[in-house]
Amino acid sequence: MPKIIVLPHVELCPEGAVIEAESGVSICDTLLANGVEIEHACEKSCACTTCHVIVREGFNSLAPSDELEDDMLDKAWGLEPQSRLSCQAKVNQADLVVEIPKYTINMVKEGH
Repeated sequence: MPKIIVLPHVELCPEGAVIEAESGVSICDTLLANGVEIEHACEKSCACTTCHVIVREGFNSLAPSDELEDDMLDKAWGLEPQSRLSCQAKVNQADLVVEIPKYTINMVKEGH
């Protein structure tokens, strides 16, 4: 079973995490199911960039992004060549190392 290794993020995952992942499930859903409360303002419909992650290892194991995801990623803060929207990137067979950027385009969260 592949793993997602989440690098430490001050607010969402201060200690980092190693999560068992199921192939075919999005990075976003896997993180949320394991207590990493990554933002997903558009409810995972590929209409925002708040679930942006940088895939530091295992990027090439992911299916390529489509045009809609690429268009949305162009609006993401801190975009890098290995950036993906975690709601669109589905875990395959390889382990992934992901970094959640320090900032998102949606800096204000409701209820916090």
